[in-house]
This record gives sequence, structure tokens and C-alpha cells, in this order.
Amino acid sequence: MTPLLESEEHKSLREAVAAFANTHPHTTNAEDNTRLWQAAAKLGYIGVNLPEAYGGGGAGITELSLVLEELGAAGNPLLMMIVSPAICGTVIARFGTEEQKREWLPPLADGTRLMAFGITEPDAGSNSHRITTTARRDAATGDWILTGRKVFVSGVDLADATLIVGRTEDARTGKLKPCLFIVPRDAPGFERRAIDMELNAVERQFELTLDDVRLPADALVGDEDAGLLQLFAGLNPERVMTAAFGIGMGRYALSRALEYARERTVWKTPIGAHQAIAHPLAQAHIDLELARLMMQKAAHLYDAGDDVGAGEAANMAKYAAGEACVKAVDQAVHTLGGNGLTREFGLARLITASRVARIAPVSREMILNYVSHQTLGLPKSY
Repeated sequence: MTPLLESEEHKSLREAVAAFANTHPHTTNAEDNTRLWQAAAKLGYIGVNLPEAYGGGGAGITELSLVLEELGAAGNPLLMMIVSPAICGTVIARFGTEEQKREWLPPLADGTRLMAFGITEPDAGSNSHRITTTARRDAATGDWILTGRKVFVSGVDLADATLIVGRTEDARTGKLKPCLFIVPRDAPGFERRAIDMELNAVERQFELTLDDVRLPADALVGDEDAGLLQLFAGLNPERVMTAAFGIGMGRYALSRALEYARERTVWKTPIGAHQAIAHPLAQAHIDLELARLMMQKAAHLYDAGDDVGAGEAANMAKYAAGEACVKAVDQAVHTLGGNGLTREFGLARLITASRVARIAPVSREMILNYVSHQTLGLPKSY
């Protein structure tokens, strides 16, 4: 059963992460971000979900999402936690070879290496079945040769390698099937270009070009015939962690608004005493708490090995957290009025950032499509 209340162990972890996060200044550049990442890794927070045998904490996505939420609530969300330990670390831990596990999991856990994740393409956003990045075998050497493009790949400049979703051809049917490949950052033919974003974030977004990138046979992660299973083993944690990212951001915005509403006085009364201010903030808190419950359910289902149940819950959690985050940020800015747009209070940057929780890694409309036909049994429109 999914517990409704956090265990004492989880409460202690939450308190410890919050204490750690609140002693660090807000990261505003890559250097600060790296220092925070490494400090968190030394305490075991970054690799808390990875197997103990490979230097991790031996816990699960439940604990990792808790860590990210608390970092975000302190104003220091680490976006690459969604990618490096949650997606890439999980996929390698579940499906990688012993050699891949030994090479990648210890440094991912201790923060000395990072891994990015490339799935989205210019012509294949929400529809992963249209991925055109292809991988073919070199019959003479056994090497893989990858060709294609990826967009909106986070943190490639910080990563030592990128886990790329490509497609191989089934020799029996001729159909393309998804597979996962570890592509080192210095692989010949592997090029990146920073995308000019108005989003004010430390982690930059990139477009990748793979021009006949040659990889050894052991660059393939897992079974060539189990691509979808392996892919969704990484995408469910991604959705859970994105929910944690949004909830943490929403909690941070709400905390700034509450502080302001208690202290800001107009006509001898703190503005937080007025229901026009108080009620929307109370609603924002309720929405964030409800989203957290669904996130915890999704994380527990995933950690229990229920990939199907986790898929439904993770999508719902991501949807709920995205909506709650945007509403909390919006209400926080309104509570502060003009001050909500100043650099001093740090809320204006969240107006754009909070929208990320709604549109990435999957839009709310696609989640509604998923729930419509997977949960409710309604016919597809596509």
C-alpha cells in the first residue's frame, strides 16, 4: 500500500535536505550550480536512488523526489537531478551491463560526472513514435553508427555523455524500434548548439546533431528488443521528478508571498489579513499539497515495481504539480504587486520558469490524452 503519511525516516531526510539547502545562496551561474551539486552529492543526496553496490544510497525515486522538492522549496532547484540520476541513472541501473554500471553509476552518485538525456526532435515532440534518429550496425566492426538531431536537451555542456534515444531496424519486420545509446561528449560527429532561450535558468538548452557518430557495440544500453520498456523505465521517474521540481518551485514562491503578506501593512493592517489575499494563497497551498500526494503515490508505485500503475500516477502528478506551480507563482507575484517583478524578491524569473512544469517533458494536453484513453477507455483522436 502507498503510505498516506511520511515515515520518520523520510521526515528526517526532508529536514536534513531543507537545512542543507537553506544554508546555500541561490545559484545564479554554472559555477555556483556545480558547487551546490557537488556539495549535495557528498552528502549522498544526488545518488540517493542509485544502488548501494555502486556508491548510491540504495533508496528510490521516492527519496530522490523528496530531495529535489526541498532544494526547490529553498530556491535552489537542481534541474539536472531530473535527468542524470533519475532518468539516466535509473535506466543504467535497471538495464545496463555490469561494465556500464561500474563505469557510470559511482560517478553519477558522487557528483563527479553528469549525464544528459536526448529524446525530443524537431519533428517528433510529444510523438516519440516519429523519432528519426537512427542507429545502424557496421557489419564489419560491430560498431553502431548514429545519425539524427535532438532539441531541447538540458545541460549538455555540463554532461560527460548523453543518453540518446535512437531507432534500430528490426531485421524480421523492417520496422524501427527505440533503443538507448550512451554517447560521450567528445564523440566525433556529435555536435551541440545552444538554443537562445528567454528562460532565465542556469542549465542551458541545446540542439544536438549526430553526423554518423560511431559508437562501440557496448554503447547500447539494455536489450535491443526491449526499447519501449527501457525507455518508459526512465520516463516515469522523469515525470515524478518534474512534479517535485514544480512543487518545490511553487512552495518557494508561496513562502515569499506569505512572508510579504504578514509584514506588508496598509491602513494599519497586514495585507495577509484580507481574504482577497489570504484565500488565494490558501488555495495555492492546498493545490501544492494535493499534487505532492499524487507525486508520492507515483514514486511509491514506481519503487514497488509497478510500472503500469506508476505511469498513470506519474502523469497525473506531473499535471497536478504543473498547474499548482503556475498558480502559486502567479498568486505570489500578485501578492507582492510591483515588488513581485523586482530582482530583489526573485519571483519574476519564476513566471517563465513555472511554465516549464506545464509543458515539459510532456504537455498537459498530452497527459489529458493519456488519461482519456488509458484510464477512461475513450477512443483516440490521433
